[in-house]
Amino acid sequence: GDRIVCAAYSHELPRYGVKVGLTNYAAAYCTGLLVARRILQKLRLDTLYTGCTDVTGEEYLVEQAEDGPGAFRCYLDVGLARTTTGARVFGAMKGAVDGGLNIPHSVKRFPGYSAENKSFNAEVHRAHIFGQHVADYMRTLEEEDEDAYKRQFSKYVGLGIKADDIETIYKNAHAAIRKDPSFTKKPEKKVTKKRHNLAKLTLEARKAKIAKHKADYLAKIQADVEA
Repeated sequence: GDRIVCAAYSHELPRYGVKVGLTNYAAAYCTGLLVARRILQKLRLDTLYTGCTDVTGEEYLVEQAEDGPGAFRCYLDVGLARTTTGARVFGAMKGAVDGGLNIPHSVKRFPGYSAENKSFNAEVHRAHIFGQHVADYMRTLEEEDEDAYKRQFSKYVGLGIKADDIETIYKNAHAAIRKDPSFTKKPEKKVTKKRHNLAKLTLEARKAKIAKHKADYLAKIQADVEA
């Protein structure tokens, strides 16, 4: 069967400063970047294959090192995920590619690609990588309906995150991931075992219990007779 060599999850992103919006395209990119840097670190290829450090949204293909091991090659398995243009699974793939993995792909499923014109706008893709589609919506909603904005972005408001902060948050996250992509185990919780069944009685305790029931029964009969 399959064997998992390395994994990364979006719920790890708060460690890198992304505390909200863990399911959007920008978070998917961060998760892909994290798994790429993590597996390369594990294989001691992280310094040889640094990937794309200047994130522009443009197509990037890792170049094989002339002197040293080849780039780590893998393939995207979308499973049951929808493969529409702009889907988050492609954001994760782009993050992994920029992280230094060799994944065969084209730009046709990235945000910014127009099937009609058969053209690709890398600036649109970059905006999604840095969460600017979310930031633009935040600005629009705050201007049009402040109450709806506070409801929909309550977690952002609670953390004091404004639309103008979004890009910086993701830039810092990319840098933090590259600095330390290692997996950190959560501290184990101490579990106190609870006993829901009654403790087993000793032989003496069982005999005493039977004797008590017998005495209570005889006393009840005696009381009924005297009555």
